[in-house]
Amino acid sequence: MESPTRSNEKLRLSNLLVSALPWTIIAGLLYAGLFIKPKAVGGSVTPPALERRDRVYGIAHGEGGALLAAASNGKILVIDTGRKVTRQATPVDLSLQDIAAFDATHAVAVGNDNVILYTEDGGKHWAKAADVPRSQVANKLNRVRTGANGVAVAIGEMGALLRSQDYGKTWQRLREEEDVAWNDVAILDGGVYVVVGEFGKIVRSGDGGKTWEKEQAPVEGSLMATAFRDASYGVAVGLDGVVLTSSDGGRHWASVDVPAHDHLLDVLWNADKNEWFAVGVLGRWVSGTQGADGLQWRTGVLGEHIMSWHTRVLAAGSAYWLAGADVGAWNGRQWMPLDPH
Repeated sequence: MESPTRSNEKLRLSNLLVSALPWTIIAGLLYAGLFIKPKAVGGSVTPPALERRDRVYGIAHGEGGALLAAASNGKILVIDTGRKVTRQATPVDLSLQDIAAFDATHAVAVGNDNVILYTEDGGKHWAKAADVPRSQVANKLNRVRTGANGVAVAIGEMGALLRSQDYGKTWQRLREEEDVAWNDVAILDGGVYVVVGEFGKIVRSGDGGKTWEKEQAPVEGSLMATAFRDASYGVAVGLDGVVLTSSDGGRHWASVDVPAHDHLLDVLWNADKNEWFAVGVLGRWVSGTQGADGLQWRTGVLGEHIMSWHTRVLAAGSAYWLAGADVGAWNGRQWMPLDPH
């Protein structure tokens, strides 16, 4: 039989171990936190280049048949001929509203807060233009167009009308700041610029931006885009399905009765198809082709249940590429959007 003394010693030892147990656990956790480095298990998740939340506001031709797209959150995307999408690194996270290419290696993108990016190597590297003219009221560039010999014109809020003559590196004002938002500009031969904006406003310069004339539009609603087939004939489109035509280089404009009243946001001239083509909200498109009785206009939608809006259209081969709430190709019969992951 065990003696009372030995039994008491065992009890004291047991109590001592129990009381020390929490401190032992704490010491072990502290040691693990300080000296044991966890090893990663599995790989990190890389977000896809094109996400469902992205808005793609501008699209242009890139190198080797690829397309360049300007999107929200500072994204510039490359869409290759196999419809694979990759992202190019940019130095900003501001939404980019438009992109335009000079040639296979030079391009420029513009966006919120008057940010302007340019590339000299097909988009492998993008740099931010310094000392871009700004307003103290509002700064957002809506569109950029490129011309010959490194000339580009960017337009936007508070009368922003800026020009670069060195492929987008440096920029100067062409007009003083004013309370109007310009939405598009056409660069014609001979230093002619035609600019359209809100409230039906149109200005035109015939001397490279030195002097300007205000032209009278037959509508009061905002004009969103313009394009010219040559130095004389042009088309402008706008809100409520407005379509205007000019045959004298943008000096005078006439309304066209198109059987659609959805907002139109962009227009182009497709020389290969001998066709004007415009896009807008709710999947709306409008086209104009030359017929025996003059220019014939027709309209339709991308699909019965397609409600997307599109701010840009680009002719690419036998199809049109559209960018906006989504991005994809329209071949005249079928809408083929890119599948964001």
